[in-house]
Amino acid sequence: MNGPAIVVEHVGRRFGALEAVRDVTLTVERAEIFGLVGPDGAGKTTLMRMLAGVLHPDAGRIVLEGIDVAADPERAKTALGYMPQRFGLYEDLTVDENIYFYGELFEVQRAQYRARMAQLLDAAGLAPFGRRLAGQLSGGMKQKLGLVCALIHTPKVLLLDEPTTGVDPVSRRDFWAILYQLREQGVTIVISTAYMDEAQRCSRLALLHAGEVRECATPTSLKRRLPGALLAIAGSDPRAIRDALAGVPGVLGTLLMGDRVHVRVDDGTLRGPELDARLAERALAHAPIETVEPGIEDVFVALVGESA
Repeated sequence: MNGPAIVVEHVGRRFGALEAVRDVTLTVERAEIFGLVGPDGAGKTTLMRMLAGVLHPDAGRIVLEGIDVAADPERAKTALGYMPQRFGLYEDLTVDENIYFYGELFEVQRAQYRARMAQLLDAAGLAPFGRRLAGQLSGGMKQKLGLVCALIHTPKVLLLDEPTTGVDPVSRRDFWAILYQLREQGVTIVISTAYMDEAQRCSRLALLHAGEVRECATPTSLKRRLPGALLAIAGSDPRAIRDALAGVPGVLGTLLMGDRVHVRVDDGTLRGPELDARLAERALAHAPIETVEPGIEDVFVALVGESA
């Protein structure tokens, strides 16, 4: 089939007075990893649930692999794998039994199921743990088991709603290695994430805020759109440094980044010495001011106009 894997046209969804998703239009190309990024309440989970056919949009339509999701959700489900934030693993069943359950749920043929399970368990590093109860797995292993269950019926599209939240860094790395393998196999992946380092691994990103898509582009393109220059200032009291520089002429925005403050300015060469002098006046010790490349978090804060 030609054309995008997913087409979203003017989709909206309300919960009473709350407009959770507002007039969202986007496309997801085949075999790309498409990221949804935004703070809590931005509409990521609501949009993901509509893509999966779990929720019906109040307005607009979603077409996934040529199937109108709202008009034919059962048919759409055969083409997609969906892993919500709290995936429905059965902790009193073993790894193998959980996978078997989902295979039966999607009516995967027995011979096909066995070969597919062996392949997925090996890719996820779970082959030695087939007889272990799911409740005895670590957080990262549970997420990988959830991914295997979502993939057992060989979907063309994979929807992942913040799958690595609370997972240790090594397991997150392993999880993304699996996603890259899936992309190479032609699987289209839509993932929402709260981790900015993960967002930078996506082919394209949609930045959501208050239910709207504010920007949609590649991570590199989004970084290039950031106006001004970005300066990094490290110090023992980064909050005091941020507060001292907020509202200073030429400062377009500030963002706390651990023990550093990212300061977006209109002219890095001009403003660097001025900011240095202001901090000296306030007796705020700091390391030399550096010009740095922006990250996705810097871009997001700047584009939605929020103060960090």
